[in-house]
Amino acid sequence: MIKLSNKLIILGVSVVASSALFFTGCLGSSAEAINSAKVQTAANGMYNPTKDALDGGVTYKRANGMYTAYALNEQSTAGVNFGRAPTPNELKAWDTDIMPDGTGLPEGSGTVDDGEELYDRDCAVCHGEFGAGGKGYPTLTGGSLASLTNQRTCPGKDAPNRTIGSYWPQASTLIWYIRDAMPYANPKSYSPNEMYAVTAYLLKENGVQIEGQDIEELNQDNFKKIVMPNRNGFYPDIDGPNGVENVRAFFAEPKNFGAVGTRCMTNCGKESVARIGNEITGVVPAYSTVRNLPKVDPSKGGAVSEAQKLYEKSCAVCHKTDAMGAPAVGDRGAWETIMEQGLDKVNSHAINGLGNMPPKGGAMDLSDDQVKEIVKFMVESSK
Repeated sequence: MIKLSNKLIILGVSVVASSALFFTGCLGSSAEAINSAKVQTAANGMYNPTKDALDGGVTYKRANGMYTAYALNEQSTAGVNFGRAPTPNELKAWDTDIMPDGTGLPEGSGTVDDGEELYDRDCAVCHGEFGAGGKGYPTLTGGSLASLTNQRTCPGKDAPNRTIGSYWPQASTLIWYIRDAMPYANPKSYSPNEMYAVTAYLLKENGVQIEGQDIEELNQDNFKKIVMPNRNGFYPDIDGPNGVENVRAFFAEPKNFGAVGTRCMTNCGKESVARIGNEITGVVPAYSTVRNLPKVDPSKGGAVSEAQKLYEKSCAVCHKTDAMGAPAVGDRGAWETIMEQGLDKVNSHAINGLGNMPPKGGAMDLSDDQVKEIVKFMVESSK
């Protein structure tokens, strides 16, 4: 698949390059032929569109060396190597998704109590206590199904509140994401039991039950019985053998996405344009189109230096507490131990990475001097 994708990318670049050469470098009969083909194609009705796109739109045919107004590269691709078929073991290694029907669930079990301990240790620093939200990271709990329609039918109400319990249609998405991407500083480090435990905790905090009973423990068997509150809140239905046709039928009816007339690209009447029926104005905090950064007031604890701003943006997620295994800013003892190596060594580790910390903490847009200034800020803030 990787080699095929690369091959398509290379061919795509070749098409663009050859097209540019065709139009800028070819004169005489070749240019006349292309112009003739363009005129002929356009005369046949907007490049002979075929209304067969999945969303109800049109696609265009490639013919006579042209794709709409663009010349095609028709050089032979004979001899291009598409790679080899993957072995059964390679397919098995790649096929690691966890599906709504339970396919891919690991063997194991985890309790809500264990999950709460893990969450407080690994997750609360970003997502807040009980999943109530953190600085710059998603809120995981709270919300309601009723809020999801506010932007359409409830003017003056708060915006939709999308959390695990109010929005996610399948619990498998949660445990899959936890397995592959969490905890932030050390992804894929959880055992199956820990994965089930954190998932159980977050589901219980969202009020999700199994057959009318509060969740106390999750395993590969009772996990399949979970029915999320918003299980049927998405449309069209894309699952199963009729998924593609369901999508076609949905987009074939303009009223499904806000328009009352027919779809159009030119000379559209008012009836063909989707408009907001009930615009929300009472959102808290209020919507703003201002794009400049707010002024910082040092007396209110705001950032007072460029180094602190960079720290808050790129480093605080791991160094705000010691939950990520990194020395917390403000922990005098931890930083005194760190500084026994000498400032040069500490700067080198910060720039080049050490252990679980990637170079520059993953913020590769920082210069070496900026990293040194951040280190200086963290050291001085921990004395």
